[in-house]
Amino acid sequence: MMWEIKFSSGATKFIRKLDGEVKRRVKIKFGVLVEDPFRYLKHYEGDYYKFRIGDFRALISLDFDRKVIFVNVFDKRGRIYDR
Repeated sequence: MMWEIKFSSGATKFIRKLDGEVKRRVKIKFGVLVEDPFRYLKHYEGDYYKFRIGDFRALISLDFDRKVIFVNVFDKRGRIYDR
């Protein structure tokens, strides 16, 4: 069973602002993530995982019971860890 993915309002807003080609790559990468999240996620701290997409990073939490990937934060690599 594939996982479902949900985005915070801040992550959605940031992705909407990306230019066309970058936005397309981001959507493809998140599409791959729902098939096998543990292949691409690395543990960050606590209940959070990080997901790398080029120069961007997503901080993600997982709901194992409902198989939901929640993208809490999506931003450029240099700014993501300041949060």
